[in-house]
Amino acid sequence: MSDIHPTAIIDPSAKIASGVRIGPYAVIDADVEIGSGCDIGPHVVLRGPMRLGARNRIFQFASIGEIPQDKKFAGESSSLEIGDDNTIREFVTINRGTADGGGATRIGNKNWIMAYVHIAHDCQVGNEVVFANGSSLAGHVEVGDWATLGGFTLVHQFCRLGTGSFSAMGSCVRQDVPPFVTIAGDPALPHGINIEGLKRRGYSTAAQQSIRKAYRTLYKRGLRLQDALDAVSNDDGGDPAVEAFVRFIKASERGIVR
Repeated sequence: MSDIHPTAIIDPSAKIASGVRIGPYAVIDADVEIGSGCDIGPHVVLRGPMRLGARNRIFQFASIGEIPQDKKFAGESSSLEIGDDNTIREFVTINRGTADGGGATRIGNKNWIMAYVHIAHDCQVGNEVVFANGSSLAGHVEVGDWATLGGFTLVHQFCRLGTGSFSAMGSCVRQDVPPFVTIAGDPALPHGINIEGLKRRGYSTAAQQSIRKAYRTLYKRGLRLQDALDAVSNDDGGDPAVEAFVRFIKASERGIVR
């Protein structure tokens, strides 16, 4: 059985699993699917098409699944896909995708999304990402697993934030941030490796040292980017974390913070 407040407005086509709680004055639109065990707070608005996985908690006044803030959007079919066990705090806004961006915005599992965060159309967010208060993603941004965005971090469209990256409060991100790299400032600049994040994720001491060495080669030796990547590849000893670091940089279309 679900616990639905009588003042909630729910479209008949919405699909609501068992064990869902929906608070007062919430609005659940057509083509919304809510997984089991979700807690939808008062005055939350869920617009479809969207799928919400299991055990998500959405706090009051959040707007999830609204149409994109994109002038090119012409009402085409698009969606929002959210995984399991996410916490979405007050006044968060997450928009659906657009045809130009593949049609879907996607949020993974176990993300911690604090108050006033904005995630724009076509963003692709991994798992266990932390968005501190007021951080914002423009359209088409990709965020890797375990990344942390400090308060009021702003990310330009089409940028990528790598696995385990960390932005300080007020960072303005205009280019890609490689995995494990810590950034700060406007424009955001590199400030070392997210060692604490590596420790929390169980990276061995040897892996941490390899990533530190790769960072120093890329950022401290004064090498051209391609020469630095060649040097890192020659020195990595087959370390998977360093290989992922190099692959991310080689795939960059906007360039990396450097």
